[in-house]
Amino acid sequence: MSSTASPLPFDSLAFSLHCAAQAIAAVGAGVALPQALDKVWRQTSAPPQARGASQDLSFHTMRNMGRAEALLNSMTSRQTEPAVLHALLCCALGLLSDDEQNDGPHYNAFTLVDQAVTAAASDTTMAHAKGMVNAILRRFLRERDALMKEVLRTPIARYNYPTWWIDRLHSAYPGRWQTMLHAGNHAPPLTLRVNRRHLTAQDYLHRLAAQDIAATQIGPDAIRLALATPVQAIPGFAEGWVSVQDAAAQLAADLLDVQDGMHVLDACAAPGGKTGHILEQADSQVLALDHDAQRLKRVEENLQRLGLHATLKQGNAAFTDWWDGTCFDRILADVPCTASGIVRRHPDIRWLRRKTDTVQLAEVARDILDNLWQMLKPDGKLLFVTCSVWPQESEQQAAAFAQRHSDAMRLPAPGQLLPTATDEQDHDGLFYALFQKTAS
Repeated sequence: MSSTASPLPFDSLAFSLHCAAQAIAAVGAGVALPQALDKVWRQTSAPPQARGASQDLSFHTMRNMGRAEALLNSMTSRQTEPAVLHALLCCALGLLSDDEQNDGPHYNAFTLVDQAVTAAASDTTMAHAKGMVNAILRRFLRERDALMKEVLRTPIARYNYPTWWIDRLHSAYPGRWQTMLHAGNHAPPLTLRVNRRHLTAQDYLHRLAAQDIAATQIGPDAIRLALATPVQAIPGFAEGWVSVQDAAAQLAADLLDVQDGMHVLDACAAPGGKTGHILEQADSQVLALDHDAQRLKRVEENLQRLGLHATLKQGNAAFTDWWDGTCFDRILADVPCTASGIVRRHPDIRWLRRKTDTVQLAEVARDILDNLWQMLKPDGKLLFVTCSVWPQESEQQAAAFAQRHSDAMRLPAPGQLLPTATDEQDHDGLFYALFQKTAS
């Protein structure tokens, strides 16, 4: 965390900009944005409202980082150091250069400049550069049209993704790549999964309507709220009536077709959304496996809120040292991947990933799938899930798996779902392949 010369009011834009800049600087050093924000909040003792504001600014900056850095580079030949200063300027430029139609936060331009300078002045590592912050941002306001015209000639500024990402998406989806890039630059909706053990989706819609909360049903258990709402304010959330889960992720439980009494493995289970959905649908014996003990605590917390139970075990799904030899009726293999299909929900992913990550993660996923297959009963089903849109991690992986295992019969499943935001469908980009083990 940066050293603060003078404390900023929690409710000020300067405080939110300062927190966001620190988190974005951490992302530049390889830290995932949620973890970076959590560290900043703990160190600043930021209250909930201030956390929300700094999170909005951080996510907005990540979605506009390509344009912001291109603008900054066009206005200064010097490297803006330290990293938090560079991040602060990117935060401000991302907001000042925003299209009014964008769904991000909006501020008066001169107020934003003033608060960015205040944020810089409050930090001993940036105070020397407050004049530069003022000069760069005011120059942008004077020369906005010319500067924007120039930087938007480059794909990284026009689309706000690394060049390799743009090129790969163009190659994989020549007719959809631009739509997919644009979709990833908009904040996702808040989608809920209704716990059918308590009530139906229609029942819950009626309860929302009674409280003047606008919502739409977009799946069997999926409800999309018209406006994002803090979870503590969602009716019935604390009581376990609903969970936050993307509509595409809600397909997993139905595809597994779990029946009462079945022995089910949810490999790579954290944070436990799919585990909970499986248990909401059937009285089954679920083993929730994850290699990370801290993430397993998230699974436990989610299940406790829902009033459900699963056996939790720490272990690596690519190995067998955690397995007692008892085969499973159903296996959910939501394998590690680049997460390129959920970039609208995690906009830092595009800047954290490297071109070579796809190959490395596909090898990890292959090892997990091959290892889990031996743990499946004859006639049992394994559902392979990934939140990637790269074919190497999805369809090519599924096809190669079927070739390696002659006893794997591929069953109907959605395949590659691309990020979609319409009135009828609104979901992330996930891939599903379902296999049944043929009896010998």
